[in-house]
Amino acid sequence: MLTAFLQFILSLTILVLIHEFGHFLFARIFKIRVEKFYIFFNPGFSLFKFKPKNSETEYGIGWLPLGGYVKIAGMIDESMDRNQMAKPEQECEYRAHPAWQRLLVDVAGVVFNFILAILIYSFIAFHWGDTYVPVNEASYGMEFSSTAKEVGFQDGDVLYSADGEPLDKAFDDATFRKIIEAKTVTVNRGGALVDLQIPSDFMQRLMRDKSGFANFSLPFVVDSVMAGAPAAKSGLQEYDRLLAINGESTSRSDCMSMFSKSKNVELTLSVLRGADTLTLNITPDENGRIGVYVMPLSYFYTPKECRYGLLEAIPVGIHKGVAKLTGYVSDMKYVFTKEGSESIGGFISIMGIFPTEFDLELFLEVTAFLSVILAFMNILPIPALDGGHVLFVLYEMITRKKPSQQFMEKALMLGMLFLFALLIYANMNDVIRAFFSN
Repeated sequence: MLTAFLQFILSLTILVLIHEFGHFLFARIFKIRVEKFYIFFNPGFSLFKFKPKNSETEYGIGWLPLGGYVKIAGMIDESMDRNQMAKPEQECEYRAHPAWQRLLVDVAGVVFNFILAILIYSFIAFHWGDTYVPVNEASYGMEFSSTAKEVGFQDGDVLYSADGEPLDKAFDDATFRKIIEAKTVTVNRGGALVDLQIPSDFMQRLMRDKSGFANFSLPFVVDSVMAGAPAAKSGLQEYDRLLAINGESTSRSDCMSMFSKSKNVELTLSVLRGADTLTLNITPDENGRIGVYVMPLSYFYTPKECRYGLLEAIPVGIHKGVAKLTGYVSDMKYVFTKEGSESIGGFISIMGIFPTEFDLELFLEVTAFLSVILAFMNILPIPALDGGHVLFVLYEMITRKKPSQQFMEKALMLGMLFLFALLIYANMNDVIRAFFSN
């Protein structure tokens, strides 16, 4: 938990720093005075601050990790500095500059976040490449949730195509999106191709039931046995394959479920060892564990590997960044459904995306995705967000009229109230899920 929290704070720091630097850089390019540059908010006090000699800008770190800000002179923002706005306009202020320059200052943070995501995805492609098992080559098939089975999927089905498009990529969010948005999904069931009609509300059903969609179906094959654990006492060995528990055939997930439900209860295992079938007795401990590590996905399948040179990795990064953005925008329609609104999460949900053990590749993947989300959310035309400022500047550029200061202040206050309400709602959802979910 602590590791996930520290990763969350580090990721948020990077995202805020890059976002605010975008605003800061373009403000300075146009010689607009920047009075403050803060990572995190600092109501009341700052954890750290300094102002270099002969600098107009105070740099600091706040204590409230809800974002960050640059205070740009002559701009109506969250600081609500009415005293400054009441003074005569100065050449170095935001309000004194042409609309096109102010527009670039406003969008710079969003652009920098999206560029950061592309750079991270490009680095991942260059350093680690891409390794995956094509979904339609997963010969053991998939294990489906109860909600997916209601639609017609069956355990062991091999996902073949969605609306005629082959599912020959990794089982990731893009593939999942193709499946739930398709009208017809074709599966290979026992050597025969079967067409399944996908209901238009399939995603809402999955969100309602919170049961997920599917996972790779894998046999339970022992990788290693912990000394002194129930598995060691029962005689289980490396490469043993569990065929059945108490006479019932089981997949890996079925085995895990059976063990967790059978705390301190003796079970009879049917085990394949080489060419021999053995019968062993095992008693899971008080936590429902038997003390084994199982073989990874790569033991059963030979993954496809894609390696990229530096010049090849950049287009890959751009493609992935654009795909993540368009996918996220597409998914926003579900927010306006009952199931979608209930699935909105706050800081606990975001922190839960990070693994409990630090892995640089996963950390970068999550940070890049959050950077895409931050870019999109900030460009929404809501006052108090970058998109709100952009909206007002575009209005000015089209009508040749500036919105009044009073209107801007009222709009900003309404925007802030809306965002605070959304923040409270999202985090209350987290609390309700943490303490009241089954």
